[in-house]
Amino acid sequence: MIGYYDNMPLNLDNVSAQIKLMSVSLKSQHDFRLTLINKALESLSNVGLNNAHAPTTTPIDYQVLAVDGSHIDVDRHMPVRCALINLSRIVLQYGKTPFAMLDSHPDLYASSEELYIHNPDGPEKLPLQGPLLSLIRTVQEASTLAQIVEDNTSNLPTLALIDGSLILWGPELSTYPKYVRKHLLEDGILSALAIIRALATKYPIALAAYISLPRSTTVLNSLPISQQLKDGVGEITDRDMFAQVLSKGERSDIFESNSSLVREYYSDQSVHFYYLNTGDEIARVEVPSWVATNQDMLMLSHSLILDQCRKGFGYPVAIMEAHEQAVIGGSDREMFRKIVENSLADHQLPVYTSQKERSKRLRLM
Repeated sequence: MIGYYDNMPLNLDNVSAQIKLMSVSLKSQHDFRLTLINKALESLSNVGLNNAHAPTTTPIDYQVLAVDGSHIDVDRHMPVRCALINLSRIVLQYGKTPFAMLDSHPDLYASSEELYIHNPDGPEKLPLQGPLLSLIRTVQEASTLAQIVEDNTSNLPTLALIDGSLILWGPELSTYPKYVRKHLLEDGILSALAIIRALATKYPIALAAYISLPRSTTVLNSLPISQQLKDGVGEITDRDMFAQVLSKGERSDIFESNSSLVREYYSDQSVHFYYLNTGDEIARVEVPSWVATNQDMLMLSHSLILDQCRKGFGYPVAIMEAHEQAVIGGSDREMFRKIVENSLADHQLPVYTSQKERSKRLRLM
């Protein structure tokens, strides 16, 4: 007799017992975390870093500029080596003369010059794919933001907003050759930040990066009690601690990033950060040193990010719009593939895909 296994009922008695055991374990972890948080809060208070700063009044007239990006990586199952980066550009102006610009621009990378980072002093080159393509996209986002800021300079209070970090994170970054790191950092993201900094000497521009649900323990690790908590500090984050310190709308003191990458490359554009209670979450906001040390710019970043979160129901509306414009969905990716294949066929070029890709398509038919 052939067994029939479709629509087998879930053994709820069995899974219920497992869920109860999970809940008991989580309760024990929760109590342990509260103990650690209380110890950390006491240490934070002892060193005078438990200050909370209320926002200033939000200007009626202001503008927010934001970018985001998405990409299609080089795919060995495609008939040709190519990649695509789609970058959004967002301008939102509030007040007496409201205005909005929301668009995106795709760039195809297909030639040898575009698909590799070349050493200007030698024959070496590195293919633009995988983690390196992700880093290039981040650099392009910063460069695009600098261009938007330059194109929209005015005397309006302006927030130039990045989704994520001002620090070019990447586990492989330190392993790349020096010419690649120079391309990404000195000639890339730092050059873009320098353009915005120069414009901010003439116009009221605050540059900031917004990190939702941050996992950082930078402040915790700097506390005198950190050694006592070293076995358990991974159980809590800075966010958990500042959730007990900050009321809705308040920000923490300013802290400086201890990233070795920042120390080595960022020089006078060192990265600082504060924690912000948006009313819906504790976010980490990163700002360059020239914002951190300018009280007016610092307060502007605080009040405008908070207002953006109010308008976006808990998340900066400019970043949400930037993401919507930049995202490449599954249907877009499939259409991109078809356009590539059709264009090759139109020019009587061979169109082929791997057997793996062909079998995947057949299963979907």
